[in-house]
Amino acid sequence: MKLHNPTADIFVPDGVPVETALRRVTHLGIGAHQDDLEFMAFHGIVAGYAHRSFGGVTCTDGAGSPRTGRYAGYTDTEMRAERREEQRQAARLGRYSVMMQLDFPSAAVKQPPAPALTDDLVAILRATRPRVVYTHNLADKHDTHVAVAMATLQALRALPVTEQPDAVYGCEGWRDLDWLPADAKVVLDVTGYDELARQLNGVFQTQIAGGKRYDLAVLARRRANATFLESHSTDTAEQVIFALDLTPLVREPQRDVAGYVTGLIEQFADDVRRRLTPWK
Repeated sequence: MKLHNPTADIFVPDGVPVETALRRVTHLGIGAHQDDLEFMAFHGIVAGYAHRSFGGVTCTDGAGSPRTGRYAGYTDTEMRAERREEQRQAARLGRYSVMMQLDFPSAAVKQPPAPALTDDLVAILRATRPRVVYTHNLADKHDTHVAVAMATLQALRALPVTEQPDAVYGCEGWRDLDWLPADAKVVLDVTGYDELARQLNGVFQTQIAGGKRYDLAVLARRRANATFLESHSTDTAEQVIFALDLTPLVREPQRDVAGYVTGLIEQFADDVRRRLTPWK
C-alpha cells in the first residue's frame, strides 16, 4: 500500500507484518486529528479490542494544535512529533491492529476535493476491507472534521459495492447529535469500558495539559447521552455515543450530501414546531 506522504506513519503495535495487520481490521476509524478516534470511534475500539481488529487513520499532522502550559513553547515540528507519539501510545493501549497517520497539513485536507487524501483513503479501505467505518459527522462545526468526513465519503463511493462496508457512521465531535430524529439516530452503547476510555483519553497530554479537558468532557457527554436518551424509561445503558448513519450516502453516490443532512435538520425543526404550535 503506497501513501502520498513519505512521512506518513504506519504503526503496528504487536509487530506483525503490516499486510497481516491490515487484513485483520474489521472496524476502521478515520479521524482528522490525533485523539479524534478515541473520542468518536470508541465503539469500534471496544469492538476490536479482544482480537486486535480495530484500525485507525489520523489524517492531519497535528502541527497546528493550540498549546499552553508546558507545551506553550513547542514549535510546530515538536508538537507534530509529540502528538504522533501520543497516537501511537493510544494504539498500544487500545490494542489496535494498525494505526496509520497520514501526515497531511490541515490546510491541505480542507481544500476540496482533497484528491491526495481521498486516494490514500481508497488505498486503505481496499487493503483493510472493514465491516464498519467510523468518521466525523457531517453537521460538525470543525472544518477539518467535515473535510475528512467528505473525503471518506468520496473514497467509499469510489469503491465497488462489493468492497463497501456494511455500515458507515458519522460520530459526535464539535457538536453533539442529540437533535437527530429518533429513527435517524444510531445509538452506540459503550457501557462498561470506562477505565479503558479514561486510559485512552488520558494519553493526549498535549491537549489536557495544554488547556482542553477532553478527557472529562467526552465521558460526561456519553453519560448524558445515555441518561437523556429516553424520557419515559429507566436507563439501559450508562455510556452512549450517538452517530449519524452515512451508509445511505455511500450506497447512493448520486445522493446530495448537503440535502441529506439539512433534511434531517428540517425534521428536527418540524418536531419543535409541532410541539409549540398548539400553544399559540
